[in-house]
Amino acid sequence: MSGSPTTSERAFVLGLDGVPWRLIEQWSDEGELPNFARLREEGASGPLESTRPPTTPLAWPSIATGVWPDKHGIYGFQNLSSEYSHEMYTSHDVQQPPLWEQVSPAHVGNVPMTYPARELDGTMVTGMMTPSTEREFTHPPAFKDEIEGRIPDYEISIDYPEYADRLDDFEIAVEEMLANRRKLMNLQMERAGDDWRLFFFVYTAPDRFQHLIWDMDRLLAHYKHLDDLLGEVIDYTDRYDADLYVVSDHGFGPIHELIHVNHVLEREGYLFRREDEGTRGALASLGISRDRITDALERVGISEEMLVSKLPRPLLDSVAEQIPGDHALYDVDYERTVAFVHDAGNCYINDTDRFENGIVSPSEIPTLKEEIAEVFESVTDEDGTQLLRVYDGDELFPTDEESPDLIVNGVDGYESRNAIADEPFGDTGTYAASHRSEGIILCRGPSIDAGATLRGARVVDVAPTLLHGIDEPVPKNADGRVLFDAFDEEARPSTTKVRRSDVTRTETDGEVDDDFEDVEDRLKGLGYME
Repeated sequence: MSGSPTTSERAFVLGLDGVPWRLIEQWSDEGELPNFARLREEGASGPLESTRPPTTPLAWPSIATGVWPDKHGIYGFQNLSSEYSHEMYTSHDVQQPPLWEQVSPAHVGNVPMTYPARELDGTMVTGMMTPSTEREFTHPPAFKDEIEGRIPDYEISIDYPEYADRLDDFEIAVEEMLANRRKLMNLQMERAGDDWRLFFFVYTAPDRFQHLIWDMDRLLAHYKHLDDLLGEVIDYTDRYDADLYVVSDHGFGPIHELIHVNHVLEREGYLFRREDEGTRGALASLGISRDRITDALERVGISEEMLVSKLPRPLLDSVAEQIPGDHALYDVDYERTVAFVHDAGNCYINDTDRFENGIVSPSEIPTLKEEIAEVFESVTDEDGTQLLRVYDGDELFPTDEESPDLIVNGVDGYESRNAIADEPFGDTGTYAASHRSEGIILCRGPSIDAGATLRGARVVDVAPTLLHGIDEPVPKNADGRVLFDAFDEEARPSTTKVRRSDVTRTETDGEVDDDFEDVEDRLKGLGYME
């Protein structure tokens, strides 16, 4: 890249969901991934530490904003209310302005947690958490028609449970999804023309693939598809003298056993199930479940979507509480329960300030947190190896009093789940692998130092580094730092101070009252929800 300018005015973020550093390092060293190898040779690269827990809904907003969850406001797929009900997080819940609200014109494609689409100077196609392409999932809204015309079989995601026992078909379906996503990227490049400063495009296919398939030969074949599209993006960024940031939200690795953390709380007397009495118990004894009821309604033309759109949410929740099903929250007796786990390892003390039926005085929380952390840390295998990692929510999320009290996740090889099971351990079923904390960051561009090694990089460092690299101010409240090791020592970003700015996010009108039933099913198919 000799003769290139020492600065750039544009940046491209290529997101590869769930890609671990060790596979990129191994296969690029072995010559299997020539474009990744080129990035490492011509740019700066290294592992990228994820959020805690290392999950999609926390990490992508952290990459896009440069702040941890206590500032951007997303702690999982579902927001827990004081009444113990939950609803899906949406883009309206993101409290910190993402990069595309700081740099424009911008083109954003398939980034998780961006639904519903918000206005911006450019184009947006929302990603994971979008109910379906029947919704308004683009900006401008008319862009949806162009996508339907050019990519008629474009989907937000595929129905993973359908492929649980058909992995050959699943592999084909993921390849088709990847190809369509690439067509979308090309369409947005076409729409952008020369009028862009930021591209932010995410491919979620590797994460989806790895959850069900952890076979090195099949994985390598999939990664070669990723390497090929990376080559296209390298060429594109070269044409525009743009900085390129290839990042993943977390890593991946095999799992061989599930740990039911709410069972641990129940066993130790911190959580109590509802007694099988009253309406719920009577229905269960008759074999009446949520699935049987919804199947019967659909036979007479009444869908869950129709119920959600016509009935008030409090009424739906009160009915759901009485119907036996797979919503773990409705199985808890909160008038006796001290603590419970929700979403991906978020443990809450059932205190009287936060929850409607809380029984714990706020003054007791510190002591209870210590007790419960010790309970989780006492879960071991036959050799005495600790199987759960526990983090203090106040230390991880110091600026938000409503953050989870503890975060509890399995060590490598174990996956924590919040279903209220009868045993502490469970079989992984169709799930072959799951998240690890170590993702990837590879940078290349006019001001990037060739062959540089990045150490200690975190997901919150991506946005500050990108902004400083294209001579934009970094938000004053950013948790991340500028990765100066990425820049050539003679390039402008290395020789200028970081400028700072105050940022606020524009408020949106109205609530998102969509039916997320299909989203929930897809998440359950990947093991994200139960």
